[in-house]
Amino acid sequence: MSLGYAGDLTPTEAWQKLATQPRAVLVDVRTQAEWSYVGAPDLAAIAKPVHKLSWQIFPEMQVNPGFVEGIKAAGIAPDQPILLLCRSGVRSVAAAKALAEQGFSACYNIRDGFEGPGDGEKHRGRVAGWKVEGLPWVQG
Repeated sequence: MSLGYAGDLTPTEAWQKLATQPRAVLVDVRTQAEWSYVGAPDLAAIAKPVHKLSWQIFPEMQVNPGFVEGIKAAGIAPDQPILLLCRSGVRSVAAAKALAEQGFSACYNIRDGFEGPGDGEKHRGRVAGWKVEGLPWVQG
């Protein structure tokens, strides 16, 4: 059964791909509020930007109709490895599928996202995800 996109990566696998593949890009598909208050990946150590383009528009959370055009406007080519990150790996799957449907051939979902799933107390950021795996991030 096909996923409809190139596949899933752990956050650490995503970091390794970003660090070793010069054309690989990271697209954080969360919202401005999440980037500002929760934090965002920091790729300074590998001299790459984090492309921030919301898959859904806050506060109504409707799908961003300009998402694919935003990717193109960022100068990301259809054959570049695109690693997509959200809070928990759900929005990024939808974004990966949408890009793949538009001819982007190497779209990857970062499994567990930035914060991962909730724990037994319904708190995120303790079980899995970019932050839990100890990858660089900034807040504010």
